[in-house]
Amino acid sequence: MTLSRTIRPLVFIAALAVALLAAMQARAADRDRLEAFLEVTGFGVALDSIALAAGDAPAMLGMQTGDFGSDWSRVSQQVFDTEKMQEMALDILSETLSDEHLSHAAEFYASPLGQRLVEAENTSHMVEDDEAKQQEGRALVADAVEQGDERVETLQNLNEAVDSDGNSVRAVQEIQVRFLMAASNAGILEQDLDERALRAAMKAGEDEMRQAMRVSALAGAAYTYQNFSNDELQAYLKALEHPDMQTVYQLMNAVQYEIMANRFEVLAARMAEMHPGQEL
Repeated sequence: MTLSRTIRPLVFIAALAVALLAAMQARAADRDRLEAFLEVTGFGVALDSIALAAGDAPAMLGMQTGDFGSDWSRVSQQVFDTEKMQEMALDILSETLSDEHLSHAAEFYASPLGQRLVEAENTSHMVEDDEAKQQEGRALVADAVEQGDERVETLQNLNEAVDSDGNSVRAVQEIQVRFLMAASNAGILEQDLDERALRAAMKAGEDEMRQAMRVSALAGAAYTYQNFSNDELQAYLKALEHPDMQTVYQLMNAVQYEIMANRFEVLAARMAEMHPGQEL
């Protein structure tokens, strides 16, 4: 990592350690198969969509993108370069994802249902107007609840299946901590942040964040899978709950969160070059 105050999150380390253990027991997949894996599963597009999060960075510092002038667009695109992020993912996956687990996931996502799901997920990932997406998703959830449709429970179970270890909240907190501390260390803020106090504040708001993320994820799933039948979603849920798929998702989540945290740390250093210090 490029910054002196790098924080190695235990959430990521634990997930990667499990995957590394699996990789020791089975030969890691080769690069060509991994590139095909990114495409067939849609994970490559999910990684590309990380770039959309760059716009959130100034707000996390109490600023706006306009505060960083004309350089903002160019620099943020350089930091969140999609080819760079995919290369980072391939480097990690080449050491951690076994051929067996890759084949299992690829087989499902290469199926007719799997490819339809990937197409829907890819489209949803790249929606830039997230608020409009959330509003439509919430309306779909409200309609389903009013009708007593079991679809809402299925969507909730789908979200739980892709985050079975419940690490998403802690991972998001870790990304925020790493970015804010990197920004503080880079001199973007006039007042230095105390990492212990920052973590304590986030811990205090953890339950509220978890509920907000649960509501957001449900609306997102309702939007993404609106053109799928309940039977198709049940089939997807069954596939996601398979132990091999759980291992794959645990690894993909860890990779995606680590890349996001890394890019935000790098962005903090670049932001310091564009704008003088400002109070948080």
